[in-house]
Amino acid sequence: MRISEIIRLVWLNLSQNKFKVILTSVGIIVGSATIMMVIAIGTGSREEVAEQFKNLNAGAIDVTYGGEAQSGAGSTDGFFSMFNFGGGDMPSFGGDGSSGMPSFGGGSMPSFGGGSGSSGGSGMPSFGGGSMPSFGGGSSSGNSSSGSGRSGRSSGGSSSGGSGMPSFGGFGGFGGGTDDGLILTQADCELLLEEVDDITDATISYTATTSVEGGDLSSATYYTIAGVLDNYAKMSNLDMAIGSFLTSENDEGKEKVCVLGANVAKEIFGSAYDAYDGIVYIDDRPYVVSGVLEEMGTVASGISPDTAIFIPYQTGIKYVTGETVSPTITVIAADVNHVSEVMDDINAVLEENYDGSAFSLSDAGSKMEAATTSNQTLTLLLYSMALIVFIVGGIGIMNVLFVSVKERTNEIGILKALGCSRKDILMEFLLEASCISFVGACIGVLLSLGITPVVELFHVRVSLSAQGALLSLLFGVITGSIFGFYPAFKASRLVPVEALNQE
Repeated sequence: MRISEIIRLVWLNLSQNKFKVILTSVGIIVGSATIMMVIAIGTGSREEVAEQFKNLNAGAIDVTYGGEAQSGAGSTDGFFSMFNFGGGDMPSFGGDGSSGMPSFGGGSMPSFGGGSGSSGGSGMPSFGGGSMPSFGGGSSSGNSSSGSGRSGRSSGGSSSGGSGMPSFGGFGGFGGGTDDGLILTQADCELLLEEVDDITDATISYTATTSVEGGDLSSATYYTIAGVLDNYAKMSNLDMAIGSFLTSENDEGKEKVCVLGANVAKEIFGSAYDAYDGIVYIDDRPYVVSGVLEEMGTVASGISPDTAIFIPYQTGIKYVTGETVSPTITVIAADVNHVSEVMDDINAVLEENYDGSAFSLSDAGSKMEAATTSNQTLTLLLYSMALIVFIVGGIGIMNVLFVSVKERTNEIGILKALGCSRKDILMEFLLEASCISFVGACIGVLLSLGITPVVELFHVRVSLSAQGALLSLLFGVITGSIFGFYPAFKASRLVPVEALNQE
């Protein structure tokens, strides 16, 4: 029998049983749609991971103090710090008495604020600190520090202290910091650069959540405020859409200037162009917008540039957070192959400088590897699910073809009596199975296109491709052919006389 005649027979059988074809191919429809969505979601996940880490230096290492941080680092100087009952081992009326005012402090005397390291004398009461009584000790009101090395352990939950308002150390969680008052500083960045080999640069940063007004905002809106140094942009590979990033002069002068993330600029001003040189009010103080970042879609040192407002490090401490911040030091290892050794050296230097305190270190390479591994695991699970669906669909096709062979036994006997070979019968049933699978695969591809918007509503990135559609169709046809082979083989082995006598 010629191939054209076999194809014609296949077409007649399928066209006369359209409903059965659709029902038979349901498993293939689901499987095909699943395969295409698996490929699309897997591709989208890889793209998202690549975008999230495209601006991270593989040698970047983040260092934070391992103590328990207090919540809510977004206090204003002299306001939230008023309700701040301080860190340290024993409460004491803080300060070091350096301003000439008496203060309760230090030693073993129980009092509010201070801590074991305040220097108000050994158990002698003294009233100390700034121009106003201060319970606890802001850095500007005589808070002392102790410890070895370039920058010792801060001896209290230091608040801004310079506002002339009473403040109460580090209780209640307003203003961040750590329970024992240890705060990393810019001096620690310099110490690491001096003491640790194979470090090319270091910076320090912190974040707070503060109200922002201005531009097109109808009311105060809370945004992430990031206090950073001038080298933060270079180390985090941030690009400017317009204007310039913060400078060391901005930081030294504690100037009220800021750089907006791409999303923040759009939300407040409508565009980067309109935002440039505009005014935003951060915690009711005016800041000039010196620049707007390009859209990055990544996270650096725990900060998402697109949704953050960057201000000079010292400006933020003076006007936004006070001294009670819990910053992150970021260093760049010169050789990405020796990141673990550099991390060990950093930990050793800091532990020595801070009398064995625990620090938390994480590197960008590990974050990338963890994200990639997680993505691969998810993709493997999705592929496993697609495989199960295809097996179920293939078994459905096999079952229907067995029934079809049984129903068409007389037809097979007639074809064989007319001279059709086993090969012709095998080819006919294989083509039927492949066509059913192909129809199901096509419907599955169309179904995946329809459900993509629904999947994206759950914030899942879907990246459809022609390659995914082609692979989905190929899987469908192969599945139908594999599971349809045995019923076709059984049909081809029927004896003509027995087939003709079959009722």
